Amino acid sequence: MAQHFSLAACDVVGFDLDHTLCRYNLPESAPLIYNSFAQFLVKERGYDKELLSVTPEDWDFCCKGLALDLEDGNFIKLADNGTVLRASHGTKMMTPEALAEAYGKEEWKHFVSDTGMTCRSGKYYFYDNYFDLPGALLCARVVDLLTKHNNGQKTFDFWKDIIAGIQHNYKTSAFKENSGIYFPEIKRDPGRYLHSCPESVKKWLRQLKNAGKILLLITSSHSDYCRLLCEYILGNDFADLFDIVITNALKPGFFSHLPSQRPFRTLENDEEQEALPSLEKPGWYSQGNVGHLYELLKKMTGKPEPKVVYFGDSMHSDIFPAHHYSNWETVLILEELKGDEVVRSQRPEESEPLEKKGKYEGPKVKPLSTSSKKWGSFFIDSVSGLENTEDSLVYTWSSKRISTYSTIAIPSIEAIAELPLDYKFTRFSSSNSKTAGYYPNPPLVLSNDETLTTK
Repeated sequence: MAQHFSLAACDVVGFDLDHTLCRYNLPESAPLIYNSFAQFLVKERGYDKELLSVTPEDWDFCCKGLALDLEDGNFIKLADNGTVLRASHGTKMMTPEALAEAYGKEEWKHFVSDTGMTCRSGKYYFYDNYFDLPGALLCARVVDLLTKHNNGQKTFDFWKDIIAGIQHNYKTSAFKENSGIYFPEIKRDPGRYLHSCPESVKKWLRQLKNAGKILLLITSSHSDYCRLLCEYILGNDFADLFDIVITNALKPGFFSHLPSQRPFRTLENDEEQEALPSLEKPGWYSQGNVGHLYELLKKMTGKPEPKVVYFGDSMHSDIFPAHHYSNWETVLILEELKGDEVVRSQRPEESEPLEKKGKYEGPKVKPLSTSSKKWGSFFIDSVSGLENTEDSLVYTWSSKRISTYSTIAIPSIEAIAELPLDYKFTRFSSSNSKTAGYYPNPPLVLSNDETLTTK
């Protein structure tokens, strides 16, 4: 495989919407998401009112890449080899001794290396994006309360109530009906929760279009919410930028399901209509599958194998399935890299040319989980030696998946918006270092990756 990746070589450029093209003001959106669930649990399911009050310190619990074991209420952070690096019961972190007793040096019981392991199961749930993360804090606090009130309860069955909370607040009709807490609040004050796309990104999208690229928007958000977001961040003429818009895409199933399992549907007044036997022309559609989409892309490009790149923020819904099932190039939007930029900007360093740096516009909001004190780095962690042995650093499972399934990883689209379209990015590949595909720089904690152990 080539060492480099270039947008100029792609025929089709696809985008996820939430936390990819549409950036949220996380210090405002995270409490809103948390509250939408907490209010439901307290008012509709009789949970303790304590859930409703959250302190600033509580948010330190949130860290991408954690798994919740739905049976025992434990949260865990995995190493690249499937062993457990840190764990908590609810929000209470386990001591190294308790961790060793509970998990030892064995693979976590649900771990399956690489492709065999999904992020959603009846037994566990992985938190891999910023929309999910407030739910991690909520579930951890639910475990705390149930443990406290039920004499050290050992097994848990609260997940059905979380699912009911998702349905209540985020079902496809919720936006239109103004039900739940989330959508009415976003409608009331979008500027509080959303960042407009910087001019550099709007110009870049037009540049891609003018260069003859086909532009796709593929989002699991429903069409009415998608329209509100896009009008706010891109303007009322946003639809002119995209050849094909696919809403309620139900990723990752969009990539993994057969056409017969998940046909495309047309929309009328945001209501889904009859299923389509195939996708014949560009436009706005709902649901669907990558097979029918790719057939249309062949027709539109006149090529037997058009080259597609897809930008997304979720390893589970965007990057892994687009890479694994469709062999698309993938660009991971990794907000954790943005935290590093703030740190770097405070250091005296040799100045780099603007072309190398890319340009960072817009507010530098500190993401929720760039530096969780409880969980440590998203990218690496130490394996604690209990018997006075040295700690050794290892890659996390999240870190391994980034270098395995992403072509490149960037902090935001604006980070690359002012580069020429034929800019050659160094890609992640087995022949490159594990940090090769991070642009503009590897995470600070990985700057000396030769010291890391890979088991």
